[in-house]
Amino acid sequence: MQEKAMYFLKSLIYQKIKDTGGSWNDSKLRPVVCLVESTEKSGLFWAIPVGNWNHRDDKAKERIKKFLSCPDTDLRSCYYHIGNTNEKSIFFISDVIPITEKYVEKEYLGFNKKVYVIKNEILLQILNYKLSRILAFESSKNNYFRQHITDIKKALIHELERDAIFKEITEISEVQKEVAPVKEKVLRARDIPKGD
Repeated sequence: MQEKAMYFLKSLIYQKIKDTGGSWNDSKLRPVVCLVESTEKSGLFWAIPVGNWNHRDDKAKERIKKFLSCPDTDLRSCYYHIGNTNEKSIFFISDVIPITEKYVEKEYLGFNKKVYVIKNEILLQILNYKLSRILAFESSKNNYFRQHITDIKKALIHELERDAIFKEITEISEVQKEVAPVKEKVLRARDIPKGD
C-alpha cells in the first residue's frame, strides 16, 4: 500500500468494524484513499471513503453543502470534501477508518490502468487538515463516530503486533531447521575418538 493511493477494501474490514462495536451501513463497493500512514504504528493507514459526486441526488448534495458551509471552527465543516480524482468526488472524511494491507481487495485503477494516486497538492493539504481535525476530536472523545475509530484502530494494531510476533517465530523456526543438520554433525564429530 502507498500513501495517497486508492483501493477497494475487502468486506472483512466492515465486519471487523461491526465486531468491535462500530456501525457501517454503506453497502456500496466504494474506493478509499489511503491518505496517510499512521504515526502510531507502521503498516496502519488512514483510509477515507470516496464517492462520485454526480451519483448524489439534489437532496444529498444540499445536505453535504450545508456541512461544507459551516464555519471553519465547526468540526462539521471537516466531515466532507468535494474534489477531483479521476472524476468529481466526495470524500467522506468523518467515515475515516484505519486499515492494513490485509484488508485491501484490489487497487482502484485510473485511466492509465495503474493504481490511482492523488497528486493534487492543494486537495491533499485540505484532506490532511480535515482528517487531522477528525482524528484529534476522536482522540478526545473515543468512538465518537459511528464506525468506532478508536476500537478498530486498537484491534488492527493488535493484529499487526500479533502478526509480527508470528512472523518472528516462523523465522526462528526456519533458522532452527537450517541449523539442525549442522548441529547434528558437530555433535557427532565430538563423539569420534581421536587418534594417538
